[in-house]
Amino acid sequence: MIVKIPRAGSHTLKIQGKEVRLTNLDKLFWPERQITKGDLIQYYADVAPLVLPHIKDRAMVMKRYPHGAAGEFFFMKRAPEPRPDWIRTCRIPHDSGNVIDFPVIDDVPSLLWVINLGCIDLNQWYAKCDDVDRPDYLHFDLDPGSATWDQVLESARIVHDALTTLKMPAYAKTTGSKGIHVYVPIVRGPVQKQVWTFAKALAQELAGRHPPLMTSEYKVAKRPKGRVLVDYNQNAWGRTLASVYSVRPTPFAGVSTPLTWKEIGKGCRIEEFRLDNVRSRFKKTGDLFKPLLLKTRRVELRKYLE
Repeated sequence: MIVKIPRAGSHTLKIQGKEVRLTNLDKLFWPERQITKGDLIQYYADVAPLVLPHIKDRAMVMKRYPHGAAGEFFFMKRAPEPRPDWIRTCRIPHDSGNVIDFPVIDDVPSLLWVINLGCIDLNQWYAKCDDVDRPDYLHFDLDPGSATWDQVLESARIVHDALTTLKMPAYAKTTGSKGIHVYVPIVRGPVQKQVWTFAKALAQELAGRHPPLMTSEYKVAKRPKGRVLVDYNQNAWGRTLASVYSVRPTPFAGVSTPLTWKEIGKGCRIEEFRLDNVRSRFKKTGDLFKPLLLKTRRVELRKYLE
């Protein structure tokens, strides 16, 4: 389904039988690049077949940039009121006693609705709504801090080698900002705390083996400079990472793009993957993250927790 977003003004579009109100489409979200809010919405309309399978049936944490990529942002968990009656919600109790109804982005209308709220990237829950405590993947966020991109690439190769040794399939994507995310599809079963515990143990092991390159120290004040953080803490309950295919609020309008391990080995550059050019790439590659959606080749993490 091809959806054409108007270039300016505010419009109500009928998409898949639902009316979607889109506003301020000519507002500049990246003034230096002349990228508008409408351009951002058009991108998501174009990549909807790729991104929706990865975010559907999951609670969405909204990170809203009402004044564009360089402006102030705020997080919003609860689905706002008023909202279209066709926006589905996912109810999640928190330890604080709060019960929060998160929006769920299942189709093109709901996707365009949430982007119109000023959400540049998509930050979905790790577990699906039918069991929010049991994720179906684990991941490692390779955050350079003051380290270089080349160090991030080297760290990604090391993480990949370690996971391969453990017979765990691993899939990488750029963060769209500065680092790389490495994902492992797992069989649902272990609760989030158990997934976090495994990720922590492996991150600490790798950092201990490669101290000049990597660290697992989460606290910034204690973190050695010039090392890549193997961030396991993003596996904790309630945390989120930017989804695959998300645009990021960086000066170059980066996109969180799936990579092959061959590309990482050859030394690809993160600035190569941007809102203005990735659509042609995706047409050629298809969904390199499709294995994260399949029932086969998922890791039975329980055997590593015993």
